[in-house]
Amino acid sequence: MNAFVQVISFDKIGFRVFHTRFGNLRQVTAFALRPKFQPQQPSIMSASSSTRLLRLALPLVQTHGFTREALAHSVLYLPPNEAHGEPLSDTAVSALFGHGDAARRALIDAWLEDGLVHMRTVRKVERDGKLATDGASGSAPTEGSGRSPTLREVLRARLEYNEPVVSLLPEAFALLVTPSSGIHLLDPLPAFKHAATIADEACSVTGDRSLQLEWYARRASLATVYVAAELHQLTSPTTAYAFLDSLLETSSNLKSSLNEVELYSSYVFKSWRGIIKSSGIFS
Repeated sequence: MNAFVQVISFDKIGFRVFHTRFGNLRQVTAFALRPKFQPQQPSIMSASSSTRLLRLALPLVQTHGFTREALAHSVLYLPPNEAHGEPLSDTAVSALFGHGDAARRALIDAWLEDGLVHMRTVRKVERDGKLATDGASGSAPTEGSGRSPTLREVLRARLEYNEPVVSLLPEAFALLVTPSSGIHLLDPLPAFKHAATIADEACSVTGDRSLQLEWYARRASLATVYVAAELHQLTSPTTAYAFLDSLLETSSNLKSSLNEVELYSSYVFKSWRGIIKSSGIFS
């Protein structure tokens, strides 16, 4: 006679796991429920906690890449009274950040958002004539720290933000523009969003006051300049800053040629397609 057996166990972060066996068939089902008799521990299952763990995972990208492993290890860097002795289980990573590549996309999106924050920290240091950033991420420049940063300084800072993980970016960008269905067709919207948000942030940080049509033309121009410089950075990191400077010097001509949105969109998408091709992912 086939016996029906159900065993209840608990993983390290309080998931209730049902192991059901009927003959040779076995099914495992997990629910994010903490048993009443278990000691209460600080919960990490909220949206705010997910955001917190994403921030802790950002420095781990340099060693673990844009991976689920980086997210799993983030709990090891919580404060001592909250830290876990082991990384999150794969089930927990899925519960917090999504299944499969959805978790990786969440980490990439968090990294891109942190890049915008990095742009806001740029300030002009009068002494030594060198560019610097404020110590606290996202803090406003201190009083008397000099004039507002220039577009060149802000965009250079954003390229600088790429440097520690520049070798990982082709794969990360490829994942962003690949539909979650897994079909090898490229979705251009993430590429446009990436370029547009950087251009808009650069204008905001530098106090750009463009209006109406000029507002759009200005941002289209800067988005194209930055994407071109970023593509160049992936193939030649040491010359990326000089390349950016040369593009900015001719940006007035570039702006007049990019007033048509179709041309701008085509350039951004082709640039990202070049980035992805350089990774060899779809070859």
